[in-house]
Amino acid sequence: MKKYAITDIRAIEIIDNRGMPTVRVNVCVDHEFWGKADVPCGSSTGSHEAREIRDEDARYRGKGVRKAIQNIHDILQPKLRGLDATRQREIDYLMLELDGTENKSKLGANAILGVSLAVAVAAAAAGRLTLYEYLNADARVLPVPQACLINGGLHAGNDLDIQEFCVMPIGAETFGESVRMICEIFYHLKDVLLEKLGKNATNSSEDGGFAPPIASTRRAMDLLLEAVHRSAYTDKIVYGLDFAATGFYNPEKDHYHFEGSQKTRDELVEFIKQLLNDYPSIVSIEDPLHENDLEGMKILTEEFSDHLIIGDDMFATNIKRIQKGLKLGAANATLCKVNQIGTLTEALETVDFARKNNFAVVMSERSGETEDSILSDISVAVNAALFKTGGIRGSDRGTNYNRLIEIEMELGSSAVYAGKNYKQ
Repeated sequence: MKKYAITDIRAIEIIDNRGMPTVRVNVCVDHEFWGKADVPCGSSTGSHEAREIRDEDARYRGKGVRKAIQNIHDILQPKLRGLDATRQREIDYLMLELDGTENKSKLGANAILGVSLAVAVAAAAAGRLTLYEYLNADARVLPVPQACLINGGLHAGNDLDIQEFCVMPIGAETFGESVRMICEIFYHLKDVLLEKLGKNATNSSEDGGFAPPIASTRRAMDLLLEAVHRSAYTDKIVYGLDFAATGFYNPEKDHYHFEGSQKTRDELVEFIKQLLNDYPSIVSIEDPLHENDLEGMKILTEEFSDHLIIGDDMFATNIKRIQKGLKLGAANATLCKVNQIGTLTEALETVDFARKNNFAVVMSERSGETEDSILSDISVAVNAALFKTGGIRGSDRGTNYNRLIEIEMELGSSAVYAGKNYKQ
């Protein structure tokens, strides 16, 4: 038997932080070394993402993943058993060939990604390496966490249209210090919300932040700014907003239902321009327009070239989509969500392509996460300078913060906290 041969693949149905079923895959190498990976799931998903397979029966309101698991056991396992687990690209592209669709809808992106990630973890274990070391011997950058502390949109049960209001502690000296700063701001924000809006304002969101009963973007920003001021970190914090604008866009009428009124693209762009001018510490905006409005993104990119104008649903971690943005000059950064594209290889290739074309890369969790910290290792492996980590409430969020603290300790003096270089 060849060294590093895949000897077993097992998958089970687990639940994520929302009680939604997802896939956990365990891959064994050389009958000895196991790699485990859980598949994250999004709630605000774009139309250009790779497709999960769900059971569509009575269980879990149709959201079960037994079909995806069956595809792993019946189709992927027989073809992958015996292959060298260190040949990640060959394995991933073999799975793409077995699927044969553009969006992985035959076998399911959740099936393919689970195997892809678990193979990498198993290969790293067999080589007695951490995953970030295995993926990149020159891994050393600890990202600035873009921590969501106030939620709206599809991730919260309130009337805020913008989905995420995030703090970015670029003034911290280390990743560990950045986590302390986020936690202290979180404590102060809870106090502010209690004082001004009452106890219902401290309810939790899907992303581990707060979901206060407000509807105004400016109100949310003012509350967040006050919490940062009370923490005495005003000069060390900048902000990022995820509009997730596809969620409040009506394609039939070609308008946005935003803050109680209908807005055209030009009107929403004007709102964004004024917002960024009034709050100069907002340095990052994500999906400010719907996923197919490249022309509108070009306008914002030209107007605010010193900001991060990030495509998430617009690019879906897909090189072909990023090429369209590059051609028009739309956006200057892309999110990297491994489950959007569906294999580790494709995600890494997208990161490489983006960087070669002067696009910043922002690693990101999904709203549906588990206690798996694999994204932290991938973030460090690609030397990402910014990582959307969610809030700090819940083990599904804390696991990545804690893993990155651990990685910083493992790297020792070679660790580099991105800090003010967050645009790289």
